[in-house]
Formats: sequence, structure tokens, C-alpha cells
Amino acid sequence: MVLSKTASESDVSIHSTFASRYVRSSLPRFKMSENSIPKEAAYQIINDELMLDGNPRLNLASFVTTWMEPECDKLMMDAINKNYVDMDEYPVTTELQNRCVNMIAHLFNAPIGDSEAAIGVGTVGSSEAIMLAGLAFKRKWQNRRKAEGKPCDKPNIVTGANVQVCWEKFANYFEVELKEVKLREGYYVMDPVKAVELVDENTICVAAILGSTLNGEFEDVKLLNDLLMEKNKQTGWDTPIHVDAASGGFIAPFLYPELEWDFRLPLVKSINVSGHKYGLVYAGIGWVIWRSKEDLPEELIFHINYLGADQPTFTLNFSKGSSQVIAQYYQLIRLGFEGYQNIMENCRENALVLKQGLEKTGRFNIISKDVGVPLVAFSLKDNSHHNEFEVSEMLRRFGWIVPAYTMPADAQHITVLRVVIREDFSRTLAERLVLDIVKVLHELDTLPARLSCKIAKSSSTCKEKVKNGIVAKKTEIETQREIAEVWKKFVLQRKTNVC
Repeated sequence: MVLSKTASESDVSIHSTFASRYVRSSLPRFKMSENSIPKEAAYQIINDELMLDGNPRLNLASFVTTWMEPECDKLMMDAINKNYVDMDEYPVTTELQNRCVNMIAHLFNAPIGDSEAAIGVGTVGSSEAIMLAGLAFKRKWQNRRKAEGKPCDKPNIVTGANVQVCWEKFANYFEVELKEVKLREGYYVMDPVKAVELVDENTICVAAILGSTLNGEFEDVKLLNDLLMEKNKQTGWDTPIHVDAASGGFIAPFLYPELEWDFRLPLVKSINVSGHKYGLVYAGIGWVIWRSKEDLPEELIFHINYLGADQPTFTLNFSKGSSQVIAQYYQLIRLGFEGYQNIMENCRENALVLKQGLEKTGRFNIISKDVGVPLVAFSLKDNSHHNEFEVSEMLRRFGWIVPAYTMPADAQHITVLRVVIREDFSRTLAERLVLDIVKVLHELDTLPARLSCKIAKSSSTCKEKVKNGIVAKKTEIETQREIAEVWKKFVLQRKTNVC
């Protein structure tokens, strides 16, 4: 005879995912649940929430790579379970990392022969790379000061105010004074002349940025090198330079090969670069390269043998995945110099299309430079009624993520929008973005200003009360009524236009 039974509450295999109790009721968010749930339900719950994230390819705030070829995706997934630090167990992965270090060192014109090994290491990103480079500078400076019988308790580092936050972290975490060269309107990178003026006997290095996060501009490393060499000659100091090429390190060699910013300059002792930016690898890989072995103090390198063999290591972390290292090697051999050059030229051309489209609107000032990282930084010519933050906010309705931010000191009164042009940002998308920006501007023009008009504006455009020569803001209720009336007209107009 055939035996049958009633499906119990726990027999979930026959339930559709969206008909199951696991999807109908929410799970605890900040504590582990008492019982397990089916893998299908766990996947669906997480996948549903992740749908509310932005589209990575429309995230124009980020420099980080958001697309790679399927063949490389497969290589990364095949290596997802390899711990990079197990060098004795995964010797080929270690060899691939060493090949990447040497390729990048030659790209940066390191003074090494064809048979010599370059000095460098793969990192989680440029933040770790900068920490390691900074530690090497600090330790070398301390060793020299101790040998001279001088105090070594007040190290400092000179940078521009436009540096990425990881430099502030380094200074804070490792107790180094951060001397910042302030910016000024129209000049949004470190001034080499002012930077050298800040250098003293306690300066462990001067950090130059090849591709400012703010506007993509390359700092003048050649001029900095020449000025610093002269100061070193006059003072007897030996202050070196580190180049933060996180964004520009994989751009300058292909677009501006004659530009001197790398190891061709004698004072440049180390360079960091982000493989996950214009190195064209997904997030999680950076590189730091030293000019020579003498520039990396031996006491910072640790040797371990409990994984099977003697392994030198100089990192801030220990375990990490191998996928990004493998992906970087794939890109370097797959694309070669020609491939990288083609991609960077394409990015530059698409940036030019976007720039020209924005200029045609007549509403924006272009802050970015033609020579630098392929991005477009721009600000409103008139932001008295609506500002860049409102433009950024309204663009999200079209799916675009375009950041708005204020410049650092002493240019904090300047607000900027920035669009980073990556490999997967096509000319079609550039043209579409301009159209959507124009739509946003037209819509903002129909809305009341969020802030009261500036006093400098005429009274005809600034409907405010004037009492004894002083401009007074409208009351809260007056402002609310005006906003409600404008929105009412706006909604009625939209209804009228519906076919």
C-alpha cells in the first residue's frame, strides 16, 4: 500500500521561495537566528535586499573597476579559495605576484636590469601601500637621525590638502605630523614651491599626487624634485619623494610617456598604484614599488616558516585572497602596452565628449584639466538658487551616482560635481548623462530655491523683506506656502501634459 504524510512546517522543499514562511517573516537583523533556513531562502533574502544597491557601472563617483572580461572572472572564481599568504602551498600564485611587481617596476622606469628582481609587494589597495611606504620612510629617517645622534621623536610629512584620507590615517596611526599645503581657488593641487618651503630636518618625505581625487590633475613632480634637490644641497638633508600614483600610475605611462614623474627622477624613492583603478582589476589590489633594496629597511621585513618554508613578508595584514593578484597578471599579459594605451585613449576621448556636452549647456565651469586622470569635474556658474548637491541628488532618479563635494582648505567655498570615466563608460552613456543633467537643470529651474537668495542679488529676484537696510529672511510659514504653491503648479502642469 502507498503511505502518505502531511507536509510539516519544517518540510520546506515543496514550497515556492516566495510562498515560504522564511520570506513572509523577517529574520533577526543583529542577532543570529536560532534555527537554520534553506539555502534558497537565504540566497533570495539577501539578493532581494541587494537589489536596492546602486548599479556599479552607473556609479560615477568611483575610480574602481566595475567590469572585467568573463575569462578573467572565471580565473578569479577558480582561485577564490586560495589564501595568498600560503606561498609554499601556492608557489605559482606567488610567482605571478613577483612578475606583476617586475612589470610595474619597469613601467615606472625603476633602475633595474632585465635580470634583476624589483623591490615591491602587492597590497589590498593603495591605502595599505601608502602605509607601508610611509613606514619605510619613517624608519629610514629614524635610523639616520639616531646614527647622527639627533632626536627622532617628531617626524613630519609634507603633502597637499588635496590628498586622499589614507594619508591622514597614516599620520594619525603612526604618529607623524601632517604638514599640508593649502589650496586656493583655481589651483587645486599641491604647489611644489610652498611644499619645499615646509620641508625641515624632520621631514621624512614629500608626497606628490599623480591624479588628484578632487579634479584628476597631475602634480608637478619634476618641479618638486628639482626644488627639493636644491634645498637638500643647501641644507645637507636627504629629503625624498613618494609618488601617490593610485589613480594616475596606469594612465601616465600610456597617455603621457614623456612626462617625468617616476623613478627617472632621482628623489623618487617609492611609488604606489591601485591595480583596482586604472589597472583594470576589481576592488582589492594595490602595489607599492621601491626604487632599490636600500630604500626598504630590512628590519621591517618579517620572516616566517610555519606555513612550510621561509617566507619574507612586509604587509599590514596576513591572510588575503589570491584572485586579484591573478586578475592583475591576466590584464598585464592580455592587454600589453598596446591594449592599456587603447583603453586609456578611449577613456580620455569619452571624457572630452562629456566635457564638451557640459560646456554647451552654458551652465557649468570645468574644474578638471585636459592632462590627468580621465574625469570631468565641474561646478555651476550660478549656484545662488540651486547648488551642486541638489543636482547630484536629482540625478539619482535617473540611476546616476554623481558625487558633489566641497574642496579642502583654503578653497572650501568651491563645490564640485565629478564624473570618473572608466573603461565601461561608453560615449553613448556620456551623451545620455548630459541629456539627463539638462533635464535636471530644467526641473530645478521650475522649483523654489532651497536657500534664500544672496544679498548681492537684486530685490526683483530675491523676494525678501527689507527693514532699515537689512535683508531679513522670510518666515518659515511664508517659505512653506511658496514651496507648496510652486509644487502645486508643477504637479498640475505634469497632469495637463499627460496624453
